[in-house]
Amino acid sequence: MLSVAPNIRQSGERNINAKAAKMILTSLEMMTAVPTPFAALSALPCPRFRLKKAYSDGLLENYKLVAAYSKEKEDTEALVKGSEAKALSSMDEVISLRPDYIIETASIALLKDFAIKALENGINIIPLSIGAFADKEFKDRAMETAEKNGAKIYIPSGAVGGFDVLKTLALIAEVNNWDIKAGIHTHKGADSLKNTSLYADRLTDNEESVFSGSTKDAIALLPTKVNVAVASALATVGPDKAQAEITSVPSFIGDDHCITIETEGLKAVVDIYSANSDIAAWSVVALLRNLASAMEFF
Repeated sequence: MLSVAPNIRQSGERNINAKAAKMILTSLEMMTAVPTPFAALSALPCPRFRLKKAYSDGLLENYKLVAAYSKEKEDTEALVKGSEAKALSSMDEVISLRPDYIIETASIALLKDFAIKALENGINIIPLSIGAFADKEFKDRAMETAEKNGAKIYIPSGAVGGFDVLKTLALIAEVNNWDIKAGIHTHKGADSLKNTSLYADRLTDNEESVFSGSTKDAIALLPTKVNVAVASALATVGPDKAQAEITSVPSFIGDDHCITIETEGLKAVVDIYSANSDIAAWSVVALLRNLASAMEFF
């Protein structure tokens, strides 16, 4: 987990100045903190260590890593190595530091476990396990808690993007009471589906649609593989209404996510291919840099 918090808090608003932010990286395996208080939980090695490298390379100069937490002591120590950040042993310790941000890259279960308490303490959250918000009860409680305590939940683009245009089209349709359709079609290699209920040996030789349904049902089946589907659904018509299709392709490397939203006289298609998970970590780095910039892109 990574946690960062700005040094200055004014009337519940974030006020980040150069070199004033604290950050905490966390994961089921590790957590770290930096100067603009923010925290992150992570069970995924690549995103976690990509974030640490970006920090070490000076790409997050407005933030300070202050702590790290992981179930694996070795991972925690690796995350704080070469910095002044503390290696912590529990999420309660992370929250007690009151970072400005917690960056979660671990799991839906871990996010649900700590999010409400962090938000109650006015800590902003940047989650990668966005599938947790397919649970409407949890989503509503998290948003209500954030509003009451001056905190924010920042949804990074992860392995997709285009949330700005998706939300814009969804808003236009809502205001005009127009019909709207939205969904995501993901192509994945057969090997990436192993150890899931969707895998079958025949997929190694044949391209096949292995899932078609709501994004809420998709994340229930694949809690670590379709968080992007829930993210795009949250930006459009919601996980219950947004459709998800998954196609297995033999020997396919990486993921190709094609998001489509269509309403009266308007249509947007966002198609992003990534060979590995690096883009998810970089989306968090880009988000943090955007938050600290004098010019923010929506």
